[in-house]
Amino acid sequence: MLVVDDDPTVAEVVAGYLLRAGYQVDRAADGHQALARAEAARPDLVVLDLMLPGLDGLEVCRRLRATAHGAALPVVMLTAKGDEADRILGLELGADDYVTKPFSPRELVLRVRSVLRRAAGAAAAPPSPGLLTAGDLVLDPQARRAHRAGRELALTLREFDLLAFLLQHPGTVFGREELMQRVWGWDFGDLSTVTVHVRRLREKIEDDPAAPALISTVWGVGYRFDPVRG
Repeated sequence: MLVVDDDPTVAEVVAGYLLRAGYQVDRAADGHQALARAEAARPDLVVLDLMLPGLDGLEVCRRLRATAHGAALPVVMLTAKGDEADRILGLELGADDYVTKPFSPRELVLRVRSVLRRAAGAAAAPPSPGLLTAGDLVLDPQARRAHRAGRELALTLREFDLLAFLLQHPGTVFGREELMQRVWGWDFGDLSTVTVHVRRLREKIEDDPAAPALISTVWGVGYRFDPVRG
């Protein structure tokens, strides 16, 4: 995996804990170096600091998500900012989890393990039979590809899993905690993660994300996927 942090002390501590946990670790000190290392070494996960010189962590995450390998690459973001807007922005750009500085290295290792376990579970899960469809939306669980009106959708790992789950349970309302547990196997986490990924998914599958017709909000409860009518 790749650890990206311009603070050599933080990078050394994080890398040391991950090495002792049994992971192979590469390091990068800035955004441009991180993108080059990610392209060359194809890591299984990136631990990415938000505040980097030159090219910040948000832009690095954005550029990673725009590549074929990086689209589903697990990213755990480190941030010294406690503001919720920064955390949500990182999630909107495709980060899988985040840890706010100062943090416990042991907590970071646990979060890394959790993200990798979810990613491995998605890859190893037996394929669902057949295609999942709703109007012009077609999802192939076996190939892990989704199309709308014949155009392939660029979905992250978590967005794909969320869409597949909703397509399999049309008309059923799920709360955010239930979606975290049943879609991604999370026993803990920030519920805003679900909110952000529902928003991102709406932007990719809805005609008008501001007035969604497929993924409805049931106020005070959660979300419901409404099959296309007519």
